[in-house]
Amino acid sequence: MPIDVHSHYVPPQLIAAVRAHGADIGVRLAGSPEALQFDYGFKVRPFFARLIEPVAARRAWLAEKRIDRQIVGTWPDIFAYGLPAQAGEAWHRMLNDTLGEWCADHAAQFSWIASVPMPGAQAAAAELDRAVGRGAVGAIVAANVEGINLGEVSLDAFWAKAKALDVPILVHPVMSTPAPRAAKFALAQIAQYTFDTTLGVGSLVFSGVLDRFPGLTLVLSHGGGAFPYLMGRFDLMHERMDRVAQGDVAAEPPSAYADRMAYDTIVHGPKPLRFLADAVGLDRLVLGTDYSFPPADLDPLASLGAAGFSAADIAAVADANPRRLFKRMKG
Repeated sequence: MPIDVHSHYVPPQLIAAVRAHGADIGVRLAGSPEALQFDYGFKVRPFFARLIEPVAARRAWLAEKRIDRQIVGTWPDIFAYGLPAQAGEAWHRMLNDTLGEWCADHAAQFSWIASVPMPGAQAAAAELDRAVGRGAVGAIVAANVEGINLGEVSLDAFWAKAKALDVPILVHPVMSTPAPRAAKFALAQIAQYTFDTTLGVGSLVFSGVLDRFPGLTLVLSHGGGAFPYLMGRFDLMHERMDRVAQGDVAAEPPSAYADRMAYDTIVHGPKPLRFLADAVGLDRLVLGTDYSFPPADLDPLASLGAAGFSAADIAAVADANPRRLFKRMKG
């Protein structure tokens, strides 16, 4: 029963809630086509068609691709970590309540992961606890918080809560500030997002998050960005850098943490996918699509087959591994 652990959706309940109450917390719909904008000055792109499609359309696609269950998170562009603290907390409650309601209505095929307000660790922990109580099977966070690498933000209360609840955290890239060199040639989608994940992972390792919370389960988007490919370089600099000056408190070389994390299969090529499995272990791979966005893997089971994985390997990546990590998932 293949499970897609990395997809996105914005339910109609959220759009209705923003129209009715969004202005109270600094969130509005504007423009044609409609887009969300936030009173602190941030405006996102218009909604992608697949991001807000009717449930029947998504079910039809899942059936065509032989995917039995999809774990959905909200659109990372709308995390809006720059909202004032109370507004941000209210916004993520709205995001989670509406996504949770939609998934409850379609529970036979969909589970959901929560978003949390950043950078307040206590608020993020409280919202994670509340959302899991409402049925979330994990959470999704950005690799940077308003341009600050995730591992450089003081979030120990949040990591402790995730570990205590035994829920995985999907680390996802986001462009919170312009990247002029990635503005053309689709370089934002090709390189900037995977670059963001790589920086986020490096900061989590070097800042000691995985040492302080050894039971924490992180799922890295897009095959971990460039981290698996650059592990040797990470290790070399861990050995040679001025660790005190650079803030490197990792107890072990970065490669030693590789098999403590999980990686989705969204790498878009059979050779990179085989390399990823060899580098981190097949048991650390989980099926993903990034469905809703242009760089999605729109035939993930075919991608596993093209990489030469056996039927047993495919069953592990598509079913057994996701179920082992997302322990609260039903169905």
